[in-house]
Amino acid sequence: MAATPQSAAPASPTPPSIIQGGMGAAVSSWRLASEVAQAGQLGVVSGVGLDLVLTRRLQDGDQGGHMRRALAAFPVQAIAERATKRYFLPDGRAPGKPYAPVPRLAVKQGRKSQELAVLGNFVEVWLAKEGHDGIVGINYLEKVQMATPAAAYGAMLAGVDYVLMGAGLPREIPHLLDQLASHAALNFPVAVVGAEPGSFAVALDPTELLGVTLPPLKRPRFLAVVSAHVLAEYLARDETIRPDGFVIEGPRAGGHNAPPRGKPVVDESGEPQFGPRDYADIAKVAAIGMPFWLAGAYGTPEGLVAAQAAGAVGVQVGTLFALCSDANFEPSTRTSLVAGVADGSLEVHTDLRGSPTGFPFKVAKLEGSLSEPETVQARPRLCDLGFLGVPYLRANGTVGHRCPSEPEKQFTRKGGAPEDTAGRLCLCNALMANVGLGQTRATGYVEQPLITLGADLDGPQRLAALHPGGWTARQALDWLLAAS
Repeated sequence: MAATPQSAAPASPTPPSIIQGGMGAAVSSWRLASEVAQAGQLGVVSGVGLDLVLTRRLQDGDQGGHMRRALAAFPVQAIAERATKRYFLPDGRAPGKPYAPVPRLAVKQGRKSQELAVLGNFVEVWLAKEGHDGIVGINYLEKVQMATPAAAYGAMLAGVDYVLMGAGLPREIPHLLDQLASHAALNFPVAVVGAEPGSFAVALDPTELLGVTLPPLKRPRFLAVVSAHVLAEYLARDETIRPDGFVIEGPRAGGHNAPPRGKPVVDESGEPQFGPRDYADIAKVAAIGMPFWLAGAYGTPEGLVAAQAAGAVGVQVGTLFALCSDANFEPSTRTSLVAGVADGSLEVHTDLRGSPTGFPFKVAKLEGSLSEPETVQARPRLCDLGFLGVPYLRANGTVGHRCPSEPEKQFTRKGGAPEDTAGRLCLCNALMANVGLGQTRATGYVEQPLITLGADLDGPQRLAALHPGGWTARQALDWLLAAS
């Protein structure tokens, strides 16, 4: 564990030209990030739901012993041992047995919830950094505010080098990282629907949580993922909210994107059309004078060259790495995706309604997944994970939680508008299914996947022609860097 006192991020003598994107829940897992980091670029793990990922891997028997090896390195063994005792099943779950739950996100968090969040993030980063001195980052969603303090603290205990955050305007993160580096007790502001800004916050006291006093931590560098130059200019203007750099993401990037500016226009297939207003002015980003990387249709050698010619340090690439053998898609899912890329049959479209966050979400059409209406209809509508839920103010002044992917009656009873539920999908459960950690219901229903990829498949198609049987992260990096 790093223990260098500092109030600002360390200077990076050679910034990475390639950032491997933080994709899905555990698609960008520790194995992928480790391979990229060992090759000299920035390997990134996804920071979404890592408490759930850790506990489900333990319940599946912890194949290879990786979870327990990382837990053995945690600085407070009593905390690690509690989680192991509660969740580890040496022989794995019995067939058809559901996974045990973890505490749901809340503004007022209990010890168990924060311990699992810290442990999950520590484990993923520790494994990604194990055995080498490459740089490793972790990616969070600004929309998942209630999880951020404990999650980031766990990653920092493992020595994470970069924190990246998108899906919102992450103005609070630089100060949060400063506080966590010194183990300061903090209150992290959380937006609650119906309440005045600043009314509610998640409290975290790292020293009280761990029960020990540790040396100061390395403060990671912070990259804000934004879609518009005006957002980058806004964040750069004030040193209290200024990141260490930016990832400028265009609308063709995978996962969550910024909504189209103005009224969405769709073509005959229902695909929204993005215009010049939906792309950042790269010259204005460069004029800010801070490091930046470009994302969204830059995942080719030519894309890297063009980005650097425009003043960028390099590019962030997702889809090329999501499909590689080092990523964590469930194996049969990866096989189907790569085959679809190779023969040109794979389609990716933008779903304006699917994500409960309200952000557009890129979806790959895959048989048996929630990209098919009949698969959606066969799923019981429920929300039992709640990572993308929204806190709201009840009439009695307490905080409740609702998600537009839950049953309509339940959502409207909590004050939500019924029309907000139309077309919504349960991303939390689907993303776990993407990586082989989908829940099995008491009824026998097994959660099905929902795959997100970037809309530009040129890079993966070209790489599939070179490597018909699939490719590794190293092969993807070698191809990307060939022209530089």
